[in-house]
Amino acid sequence: MRQNSWDMKKVLFACVENSCRSQMAEGFANIHGTNILMPFSAGSKASGEVNNKAVSVMEEIGYDLTKHKSKGLDEFSDLKFDYLITLGCKDKCPNIETKLRKEWDIPDPKNMNLEDFF
Repeated sequence: MRQNSWDMKKVLFACVENSCRSQMAEGFANIHGTNILMPFSAGSKASGEVNNKAVSVMEEIGYDLTKHKSKGLDEFSDLKFDYLITLGCKDKCPNIETKLRKEWDIPDPKNMNLEDFF
């Protein structure tokens, strides 16, 4: 049974640059949360671009990050989320209206070798 968009849980994945971790998390949520989650991603200091290594590793599993863009948290100030998952921005993430906030302590992969990305 297909759920209506208003029944889906809105989740925001936030990191600093919105170029790697949060973009990949949004991608995985799109893959595995179909009809359950409405995922978004943003950064406290958005870089303006998606990291090429993130694009490459997600392409290996069949997900296209080239359609994503790096966004700032201010683009979502009017939305209410069910979940806010922070990925390394900790106190740099301003208060976003959410029912549940969780920090995932995931190191920033932007300077990792491609083999170490997963």
